Amino acid sequence: MRFVHAKTGLCLILLSISTATSAQAPLDLPPSFVIEADQASFSDIADLVVISPLIVDVTFRNVRKLSAEQSAAVPASLERVLVEADVMALIRGQGGITPRVRFLLDVPKNAKGRIPKLQKQRMYLFGRQVTGRPGEVQLARPNALALFSTTNDALVRAITKEAVQADAARRITSVSSAFHSAGTVLGEGETQIFLKTDNDQPLSLTILSRPGQQKTWAVSTAEVIDASATAPQRFTLLWYRLACGLPRALPSDRVEGASNADTARAQADYKFVIDSLGPCGRKR
Repeated sequence: MRFVHAKTGLCLILLSISTATSAQAPLDLPPSFVIEADQASFSDIADLVVISPLIVDVTFRNVRKLSAEQSAAVPASLERVLVEADVMALIRGQGGITPRVRFLLDVPKNAKGRIPKLQKQRMYLFGRQVTGRPGEVQLARPNALALFSTTNDALVRAITKEAVQADAARRITSVSSAFHSAGTVLGEGETQIFLKTDNDQPLSLTILSRPGQQKTWAVSTAEVIDASATAPQRFTLLWYRLACGLPRALPSDRVEGASNADTARAQADYKFVIDSLGPCGRKR
């Protein structure tokens, strides 16, 4: 069986198939099921990229409804179908992928109890290959789909390029500790906040206050805090991890050996970071 293979160690896109937007009929499907082609949320796409070892750009070829027996556990509001799709491009995936893939999909029904026509629709699949079954894909989530567009294509590729790096920003699990140090003059001070990630990657925030100057903050991803570190650019993987992963407020019990005033200052500095990051921007 032929396979489409990645040509870089990062398992990024290697198929040079045109990404010009093809005309697609509008789908009567909620954005909670498939990420929209226009004005998609960066964070919604990032949510899928970071959990998906396989990302494929496909065009739906055949869609077959399964029997009642094969769909016994599916809610009445959904229709279970078997989809065969042609691979347009492999964005991420170890070992390549077959030119045609198949996967199960539970599609929401409309008010008339029907599902839209999915043939010829171009989408991104986010998931994993089924071990020992070449060409079979399991979606990372029931709604791990995004409609193709030039905008979404750029987003998927950019986020994937960051996500496959060895030092890619990881999921934040908690705030491990924090402390505030007052300066020698009134209004001067520094707050440091240390974060815990799912793989114990070093991650910390530093907030500096100086009289007569605008407060600044930076994020460091090294064991030793980098004096040249800055705040992350918006709509990058590190920004996403912080904006979507940090708790909304700094727990007072995480502030070490501090007076009530220092705890309040650390919490205010933390809020400054949250406000600077802006909303996570998830739409689903």
